[in-house]
Amino acid sequence: MDVTAARTDCVIAGGGPAGMVLGLLLARAGVQVTVLEKHGDFLRDFRGDTVHPSTLTLLDELGLGEEFAALPQTRLTEIAFPAEDGTSVVVGDLTRLGRWTRHPYIALTPQWDLLNLLAEAGADEPAFTLRMNTEVTDLVQREGRVVGVRHSGPDGDGELHADLTVAADGRWSLPRRAAGLTPKEWPVPFDVWWFRLGRDPDDTTSALSPTMRSGRFVLDIPREGFHQLAYLGRKGTDGDLRRRGIDAFRRDVAEVVPQLADRVGELESTDDVKHLDVRLNRLPRWHTEGLLCLGDAAHAMSPIGGLGINLAVQDAVAAARLLAEPLRRGSPTAVELAAVRKRRLLPTAAVQTLQRLLHRMVAAPVVEGRRLGPPKPLQRLLRRVPAVSLVPAYLVGIGLRPEHAPEFARRKPGVRRRRRDW
Repeated sequence: MDVTAARTDCVIAGGGPAGMVLGLLLARAGVQVTVLEKHGDFLRDFRGDTVHPSTLTLLDELGLGEEFAALPQTRLTEIAFPAEDGTSVVVGDLTRLGRWTRHPYIALTPQWDLLNLLAEAGADEPAFTLRMNTEVTDLVQREGRVVGVRHSGPDGDGELHADLTVAADGRWSLPRRAAGLTPKEWPVPFDVWWFRLGRDPDDTTSALSPTMRSGRFVLDIPREGFHQLAYLGRKGTDGDLRRRGIDAFRRDVAEVVPQLADRVGELESTDDVKHLDVRLNRLPRWHTEGLLCLGDAAHAMSPIGGLGINLAVQDAVAAARLLAEPLRRGSPTAVELAAVRKRRLLPTAAVQTLQRLLHRMVAAPVVEGRRLGPPKPLQRLLRRVPAVSLVPAYLVGIGLRPEHAPEFARRKPGVRRRRRDW
């Protein structure tokens, strides 16, 4: 089989948030960059759809804030947990973030809308190329260094050589595996099953609403026109759920969220319930010669807090800031690649530590049937001193080290010069 080869400065495996943001920023720095996305479009259900204040600020800096604000979205202003007495406890009050951001809320918008917006912005840059329906199948390595990727697409198989290859293709990253990079795993006591139910037009809920009953945990995420629900259960029980069938699952959901019992019939079969094998891990080293891992490829996050997409975006901004100049000169050194992990390790480790704590204190006791809701001492503290809710709101919404767009990537708001359906 003939294999054709081409060349670019940077090739990015994966057209998710990290890959698209990095590609756009590097292209604005004049770096020739090619993003390879294996799907023909961005239309996937139940991807990370939470856009946090730190990412909203970044979009403003990139000149894309007004266009993003025009997209269909729901704005969440607080994170609340139910208590055993039937009331709720506000764990994170995002409205308290007004001192640090113009966007004291979490925007829920389909990830494909965000990715299409980034693709359109990239299309304005002569140095940016996005190739859809193109799957990375292997790395090209020479003398112990990654020098590009092999790929398969509409035009057949080929090779794309580059000074830097970036793995931004998620928790099951192929380039990461091909390079022999293995993450450290932490145990997770639960998996998540995603599904959606209809939403009443007059429903104005603006809070993430977890509900816990009888060893079951459902998180209701109000979306534009529907409820996106996450059903948490003990890890490894997907087979049991599907053997019990959709009728049993409907009953379970109706018991936990009785306010939605009248619409569980919208679930026609277990095919409407999407299983997520929750992982929490992190690479000890995010790079090897010629290859850098970002986002879930470097550190898979729990869905608790919806932080994965935003950490991935922050990784991408840091990588662009640190590597644009080295890429303009040629191939970044191992020291320059290591600098990305060095900068992003603290906020990543802090979030994963917070998630592990929430797993142990909240999620595990609920799915194991030992307790409903957060620990009572925490409930009392949050009720007596509501200002404490600023701490988790800041960690979730902004983070310990928010990344801002480098000067070379900033633009004033304006109309896209050209548009395209990806």
